[in-house]
Amino acid sequence: MSEHEQPDSAGIELPKPTAAPMVVALGITMLFAGLVTNALVSIVGLPLVLLGGIGWWRGVLPDPQEILSPLQSASERAPAIRPAPERVAHLIAGEDLHRVRVPAEIHPFSAGLAGGAAGGVAMALVALLYGATQAGSLWLPINLLASMVLPSLNSADPAQLASFQATALLTALAIHAALSLMVGAIFAALLPMFPRHPLLVAGITAPLIWSSVAWASIGIVAPALEAHIQWGWFVASQLAFGLTAGWVVSRSERIATLQTWPLAARMGLEATGLAPANRRPQDTDSGDRG
Repeated sequence: MSEHEQPDSAGIELPKPTAAPMVVALGITMLFAGLVTNALVSIVGLPLVLLGGIGWWRGVLPDPQEILSPLQSASERAPAIRPAPERVAHLIAGEDLHRVRVPAEIHPFSAGLAGGAAGGVAMALVALLYGATQAGSLWLPINLLASMVLPSLNSADPAQLASFQATALLTALAIHAALSLMVGAIFAALLPMFPRHPLLVAGITAPLIWSSVAWASIGIVAPALEAHIQWGWFVASQLAFGLTAGWVVSRSERIATLQTWPLAARMGLEATGLAPANRRPQDTDSGDRG
């Protein structure tokens, strides 16, 4: 007789409920607790371990103690599961907003470096414009940037900050180039994650975020820079960098990521028909060489 043909009074045999395991656990706990508290605690725990162990043992030997758990009536039972074999559905890039869509394609790091260089030039032009029109010296913004790593400029007077200093110029160029190229590379990795509005993220949102961080930390990093900085011009230079770098990066040709390839191709297996249709010959050649 099958399970569904049994009368409503039938049931399933299950192990009989017992508190013996919990008694054993309590006794073991008291045994060890007595080692660091009082011997009486261990003395009480020992019989608990023995009684619980005996009760636990007798629950399975010589004959298992079981109870009959009644079945639900046929009208209350879940319907029988009927297998419906189907083929596995494969994910398609961009389908149902699945994560395979972000980022299915990325910008090359060379585009990030080019965007960082272009953004650095735009930012420098805004800074020099500020120095020429507002501060009366092209060297002031350069010396202020160099003061981030040159302690001598933190104590310099306004006349010294407005004068030409070769060491400060070379230092400022190194700082500006390193930061511009680094942020440009970050843009190349970040912008594919925001495919709808890359310029909004790169040109406005990101510059405003790091300008806020600079406003909060500039007094610790470069006190001289805090005393002379004009935040309106500072934010304008950051926006110039973000818009220029973001535009250059977003205009670059994207490269398909490995997640758009079949599993066999990602594993490096080589056979006819395994390589993606949109894989370029130079990609195949470079993969063979690897």
